[in-house]
Amino acid sequence: MEFRDPHDGEMNTSDMPHTCGEAGSPLAERKQGFVSEPAKPDISYVTGSSKFNYRVSAVIIRGESILAMRDERSPYYYLPGGRVKLNETAEDAVLRELREELGVSARIERPLWLDQSFFREDVDGLHYHELCIYFLIDANGTGLMESGEEFTLREREHTHRFEWLPFAELREKYFYPLFLKEEIFSLPERFTLRTDFE
Repeated sequence: MEFRDPHDGEMNTSDMPHTCGEAGSPLAERKQGFVSEPAKPDISYVTGSSKFNYRVSAVIIRGESILAMRDERSPYYYLPGGRVKLNETAEDAVLRELREELGVSARIERPLWLDQSFFREDVDGLHYHELCIYFLIDANGTGLMESGEEFTLREREHTHRFEWLPFAELREKYFYPLFLKEEIFSLPERFTLRTDFE
């Protein structure tokens, strides 16, 4: 099984100081005179008992640890990220997901892998064909690198539990993607194509 996030693309606005429609909010002021675009759909579809996903994942490293997350719907650890939306670049998608899930504006250091994976998902039981681009992320200056070993953030009705997992402990953790348990020790310098079957 490879990386999954059972509820990509959802965002919690309840914790924001202003909503976009609230008079006087910075976002509302910027939006005056602009027509909002309809929400773009995720590049994902189900046919029968199979599902296709095009997604992105953020590899965020602090020392010898990687940032992973879990939530109430997912018993395993996975990386921050989510589905790419129609007419959105992979780069824009991973930075958007980091803003939505972690509330940070980070920087892409480089793409690491394009992983085409085929697996049966543990939560929904569907057979997945997934394309995922993994990006190495520079989160310096965002406050994220100074966070505790574990922390919790809300995104809409979901509670995300984040944890810095030591590389050496990944093999024993219920963690996806599986390949990263070994590959984390030698990240590629060039963008690399992978294929994983489960």
